[in-house]
Amino acid sequence: MKFKNFSLFVTIILLTNCNSRSSANFEAKKDRSLISYVNPFIGTGGHGHTYPGASMPFGMMQLSPDTRLDGWDGCSGYHYSDSEIYGFTHTHLSGTGVSDYGDILLMPTNKVVFNNGVDGKDGYKSKFSHKKEAAEPGFYKVYLEDTNIDVELTVSKRSGVHKYQFPKKENQIVILDLEHRDEVLDFNFEQHDKYTISGYRHSKAWATNQKLFYYIKFSHKIAKPFYNNNEKASKIAFEFINPKNEPVFVKVGISAVDVEGAKKNLETEIGSKTFAEVKKIVRDTWENQLEKIIVEDTNEAYKVNFYTSMYHAMIAPNLYQDVDGRYRGMDLKIHETKKFNYYTVFSLWDTYRAAHPLYTIIEQERTNDFINTFLAKYDEGGIMPIWDLSGCYTGCMIGYHAVPVIADAYLKGIQGYNVEKAFEAMKHSAIQDKLGLEAYKKYGFIPVEKESESVSKTLEYAYDDWTIAQMAKALGRQEDVKTFTERAQFYKNVFDPKSQFMRGRFRNTWFKPFDPYEVNFNYTEANSWQYSFYVPQDVSGFMKLLGGKQQLEENLDKLFSADDNTSGRHQVDITGLIGQYAHGNEPSHHMAYLYNFVNKPSKTQERIRQILTEQYTNTPDGISGNEDCGQMSAWYIFSSLGFYPVTPASSQYIIGSPLFNKATINLENGKKFTMVAHDLSEENKYISKVILNGKSLERTFINHSEVVSGGTLEFYMTSSPSEWGTKEGQEPVTEIKEHPIVAAPFIAEGDIAFKGKTALTLASVDKDAKLFYSLNQEDFTEYHQPIEIKEKGVLKVYAEKNGSKSSIITTELYKIDPNLKIDLQTKYANQYNAGGDNALIDGILGANDFRTGTWQGYFDTDLIAVVDLGRQKKVNMVEVNFLEDQRSWIFLPSSVECFVSKDGKEYKSIESKKQIENTTPTEVVSIKNVYFKQPSQEFRYVKVIAKKLGTLPKWHLGYEHDGKSWLFVDEIQIK
Repeated sequence: MKFKNFSLFVTIILLTNCNSRSSANFEAKKDRSLISYVNPFIGTGGHGHTYPGASMPFGMMQLSPDTRLDGWDGCSGYHYSDSEIYGFTHTHLSGTGVSDYGDILLMPTNKVVFNNGVDGKDGYKSKFSHKKEAAEPGFYKVYLEDTNIDVELTVSKRSGVHKYQFPKKENQIVILDLEHRDEVLDFNFEQHDKYTISGYRHSKAWATNQKLFYYIKFSHKIAKPFYNNNEKASKIAFEFINPKNEPVFVKVGISAVDVEGAKKNLETEIGSKTFAEVKKIVRDTWENQLEKIIVEDTNEAYKVNFYTSMYHAMIAPNLYQDVDGRYRGMDLKIHETKKFNYYTVFSLWDTYRAAHPLYTIIEQERTNDFINTFLAKYDEGGIMPIWDLSGCYTGCMIGYHAVPVIADAYLKGIQGYNVEKAFEAMKHSAIQDKLGLEAYKKYGFIPVEKESESVSKTLEYAYDDWTIAQMAKALGRQEDVKTFTERAQFYKNVFDPKSQFMRGRFRNTWFKPFDPYEVNFNYTEANSWQYSFYVPQDVSGFMKLLGGKQQLEENLDKLFSADDNTSGRHQVDITGLIGQYAHGNEPSHHMAYLYNFVNKPSKTQERIRQILTEQYTNTPDGISGNEDCGQMSAWYIFSSLGFYPVTPASSQYIIGSPLFNKATINLENGKKFTMVAHDLSEENKYISKVILNGKSLERTFINHSEVVSGGTLEFYMTSSPSEWGTKEGQEPVTEIKEHPIVAAPFIAEGDIAFKGKTALTLASVDKDAKLFYSLNQEDFTEYHQPIEIKEKGVLKVYAEKNGSKSSIITTELYKIDPNLKIDLQTKYANQYNAGGDNALIDGILGANDFRTGTWQGYFDTDLIAVVDLGRQKKVNMVEVNFLEDQRSWIFLPSSVECFVSKDGKEYKSIESKKQIENTTPTEVVSIKNVYFKQPSQEFRYVKVIAKKLGTLPKWHLGYEHDGKSWLFVDEIQIK
């Protein structure tokens, strides 16, 4: 009996150990301080647009050096290739593609000088070397070579401390520059006593009216202030009395509310704390933040990339609220709440994809704050933010991506906000009539001629609408489920079944000539390759359009193996190319995971490992594109752990290929979720099997609930593709089954602007749908064969299936005088072809928005066009329209001249050459009509020559990039 009992005891112990292997035994442990793995210089080179200075997690202050005053690679104020520092400012943007911030510059120096030195003259800037520069989370230091001054910086949430060690006790000067970087709208400076100053700086850049207040206390007495202007000083120099040559400490509080708020922030957070004490607090805070995920591995570089990604993912959004609860809202008025923390800098077009889903795992309470912030901004400004910055709507990027952030959080059980109000705000975002939504709702897609970036907007609106439908379903709102499920299928209306790409619909024809490599105004920072796989809400429906799983797999293979060059417009954001997959920009981020949907997970595993190891490195240019406020980093965090949120609001994470031997997520509910990769190596990047909490996982995805419930996910790695996940039913599925729509038919062949006659062929993505048309207000007739058109008119079409109808699409048909011909002796850019060679004589006039396809664009090229009237006709007046949109590099011609000829050989000028003033700065978009008159005489040929501006003016932002001008012209009218 004793032996049997002993055996039973051993068995119980073994079983207990087997169960425990799913948790504690596999838990990842840190081997040293995690902040030691963070390299803040990653992303400061190349096009990463990060900064190396000091900040708190999601804090208001970002105290960092400024080495660059403007330019695309100066968006954060710092670039690793620079060798001079202008000073240290208290606000910076991390990884954005547009420049702003860099507020309240302080610079220690040894002489009173108010020029920053950018003009080459004597200034307060100083050379520095990376050899004498260091950074870690919450701390930065550098040696200023020109003045032999050591600088150290550290911060709290809304305040910070500078430490300056001057080389000697004399000439200890600190410059305060309130004009630095952005356009200054207003500023103020006051000195309260020998140690204390305050004021404000209101500026205009990306944020059109940013208000920032400061309160500064110096550790040493000011001997004398010097002013650059006796009446109202924007630059002040302070000389200090410091006979013992002690370090000079500068404590700074900032606020968007008022000076009193800046003072309270400083006194509450820092007060009498020493530099070392503040530094320790920020170090401890960052260490706690980084401990939310522990990775264990022998590869040091991978761990540096991981924890730097964690660091970057926790810099923004930024706190925008004082310690007393006051903040400046989207109405630029002062509000107050202590129920939640209020934030700004929501780069939602980027961050809804992975950063916010990451926060639903490791920042659940802060996610509630983010959503409460959205709802506050909805109350203050009338709509939830798309890209907000310092109380301003920037008008940047597309979609209404606060919507999926809310839906994703709500469906994951994060609901610490007014749910009814949140759903109201989500719907409100979707029912607007601006940004192409009016056409989107009416037609089921955005026509090229109605709105720029029409394809991208149609696709992203459709995804956003699907997330509204998912939340509506959870709330039992059946009418909303129907409306937004139907809208979620609008992607079908921009799918061209012949080319299998997502394309712009221009007057209900496909925009042409079509080149999937071409970056043009139909897409947002992308081309057709990079947007044609964006249907995360209905991958099954998308596959059906393509022709099945095999076709999607083949198209993905083509994507990754395509030529890695783009055509059309140069788009600096398109980087990190593997074929036409562009990891440096967000529309591509989900694509490698789509192989799982076709039961080919090994191809996902290959690509994910390639991207993880090639596109992220421990170097200043170690991020392949703009870091984008945490999105590039969130992709790395998720993917290195072994899964990724392809479809936020589905609560699914698609499995890829883990990078670490062990990783443990320390959840806010006290539980732990651990990932283990057995036999992991450089060669062993494929998965042979997966065990979730001791049971075999026969699917290539996991659910959010499985993560936040805690447990263990074990990957068994091998050196070659396996059968795991390849069987039907093991793949992830996103599918819209309810409320199917009928896609609107399109004109597949024929010209809507024609000479003589044309034959219009109609088609649909749904071969089973019946097509109907009406010509010139006649009754609708079922379509069976091409429609012959001989005169100008109006064509209406719709499709019908199973009693459901598509939207009715109306197209105006234009007849070009068959005798007219045009000879374009200079070449237009294909992306701005306006319909082709006859665009300037087709009778269709361009509108104010150049991105709607109605203007013919010439890049750094004159316009030389000869119109042949077919025979001699009386010519009395010639009119030509030109567009001016200087922000988009579109300038009026320098001169326009018009000639006429009877034989096409000898020309004479009509009137004199029209000289045009085209270098005066203006933000107004306008159309200039240039006309030439003469007494009525008979001629056959009319020649128009418009001279380009060429190199952009020095005052233009594009000048430093050797920018050249565009010339946009439409319609040569001869009367």
